[in-house]
Amino acid sequence: MTKKQKIMLVRILITTVMIIVLNLIPISGISQTVLYLIAYMIIGYDILIKAGKGIWNRQVFDENFLMSIATVGAFSLAIYYQSGDYNDAIAVMLLYQIGELFQSYAVGKSRRSISDLMDIRPDYANVERNGALVKVDPDEVEIGSVIVVQPGEKVPIDGRIIEGISSLNTAALTGESLPRDANIGDDIISGCINMTGVLKIQTTKEFGESTVSKILDLVENASSRKSKSEDFISKFSRIYTPAVCAAALLLAVLPPLIRVLAMGLSPEWGNWIYRALTFLVISCPCALVISIPLSFFAGIGGASREGILIKGSNYLETLSKSKYVVFDKTGTLTQGVFEVNGIHHNTMDEAKLIEYAALAESASSHPISKSIQLAYGKEIDRSRVTDIHEISGNGVIAKVDGIQVAAGNVKLMKRMNIEYADCHSVGTIIHLAIGGKYAGHILISDVVKPHSKEAIESLKRSGVEKTIMLTGDAKAVGEQVAASLGMDEVYSELLPGDKVAKVEELLEKKTEKGKLAFVGDGINDAPVLSRADIGIAMGAMGSDAAIEAADIVLMDDDPLKISKAIRISRKCLRIVRQNTIFAIGVKFICLLLGALGIANMWAAIFADVGVMVLAILNAIRVLFVKKV
Repeated sequence: MTKKQKIMLVRILITTVMIIVLNLIPISGISQTVLYLIAYMIIGYDILIKAGKGIWNRQVFDENFLMSIATVGAFSLAIYYQSGDYNDAIAVMLLYQIGELFQSYAVGKSRRSISDLMDIRPDYANVERNGALVKVDPDEVEIGSVIVVQPGEKVPIDGRIIEGISSLNTAALTGESLPRDANIGDDIISGCINMTGVLKIQTTKEFGESTVSKILDLVENASSRKSKSEDFISKFSRIYTPAVCAAALLLAVLPPLIRVLAMGLSPEWGNWIYRALTFLVISCPCALVISIPLSFFAGIGGASREGILIKGSNYLETLSKSKYVVFDKTGTLTQGVFEVNGIHHNTMDEAKLIEYAALAESASSHPISKSIQLAYGKEIDRSRVTDIHEISGNGVIAKVDGIQVAAGNVKLMKRMNIEYADCHSVGTIIHLAIGGKYAGHILISDVVKPHSKEAIESLKRSGVEKTIMLTGDAKAVGEQVAASLGMDEVYSELLPGDKVAKVEELLEKKTEKGKLAFVGDGINDAPVLSRADIGIAMGAMGSDAAIEAADIVLMDDDPLKISKAIRISRKCLRIVRQNTIFAIGVKFICLLLGALGIANMWAAIFADVGVMVLAILNAIRVLFVKKV
């Protein structure tokens, strides 16, 4: 409990004790009024100050104004009629403050769920100087520097391990409880906790561009992107509050005038003013104003604990309506780890063929090129390679030892008018032409992720109508992967630009209410992530494209998190709808009863504070997402 909450609790206890004592002891007159006024000021002085500031700043119509007018009015009526009944005014303020304390605690609980993620923020980086470790500000560490991370410390900056073996706790980033092994040559992202061995890491990014900085910035700014539901509540409050204030004024003035002028009866000003004050207390829109943003805040906080980072409540709302999920294949549904599984129709020694292919592909960072270089197994001598010419969607042409080498797909062979041999195996086929003559082809296969099939099944159980896969691979490869996963549709042999066009086409075909989500690795899929109704980047921790282009970032590459994110969003929106209907429904019923004189100030307290507490209790259910 914070210091502010403790002070409020003390004020509530003092006021409660004073009301009980004042109702038990025989006291009347000025002394009674003064003592009740002291109790009222103890519990309500801050509300009165806020109301005064609102009037001064011309922002009159808020809950502080409503509570102040209603309670001051009730107190004034008790003084005017010398009834000695000050309990209503103080009880309304007391219970309102109890509701505010409860709301403060609920928001604090939501913030703590996000603050668990904030614990990934590193305080320092260890740099070795003159044989000793020196702690420096992570901002001072330049790219290419070597930092030392000891057991129990956070990795402060993205980099590559150059010395040491350890296990990493990535729970704050991915929600995974199991540690990950880290070895020499592995890329490592900031925010992980080193558990066992000492690691030396060569930094590949500055602190400001590292994963931890981008994640923290993303989460801290999530509340600035409001959903349609939150915008509705804001607009509703701006119209609703002045309207009920005007209605309360009319309720206090019109009936007494009608009684005097039209009916010849006594005006009964006290009765109608009391009804108007009750009407004001009932009308306070606290339940809506507090519980709806709190529901979204809790949803974002609960998701973040599961390694699902949502950039704003507007994206949470859009995700809940997702009916079509489009996947990139490589790195999303498959591991993106390619292996050479065969060499067919070769006209030369296999080792020599791989050597030519590896040298020709040496300038490419594509996973397929990397797999060929890995199969070659030797250090690449770039001096042997000249005139490298990469043709997007086709392959690469280069000179190796002065001999032209073409490595690519069927399109490249057709482009060069070279007769090639078809491969009947399923996989990525790299055809090679050396010196203008066909030399054979290399079969390369990707590996499907362990949870991909389960993820597709889970999405369908979650109400997703159609799952679609887009890939640049050959048709046979795409269809085989799609069939093994149970995808509804697959589109193959697509260039990056073709993927955008295909998503545009799918957006036109989908139903108006259903939203389309695209899931990609966040690097070469950035244009598609931006174009979809909702972009989800996965398996791309630390990439700028993942955090910049996507609306939602999954902190690990487990596709099962997609269906979980959708279920969290739907639970959140379901609770938002429940709170909206419940709060507005109870409000209008109690407003009618208050205007008719059936509901007294105590009913007003339930309509205001009671509804607010119930709505907040319902809202914090969004935090519990482990079994969602």
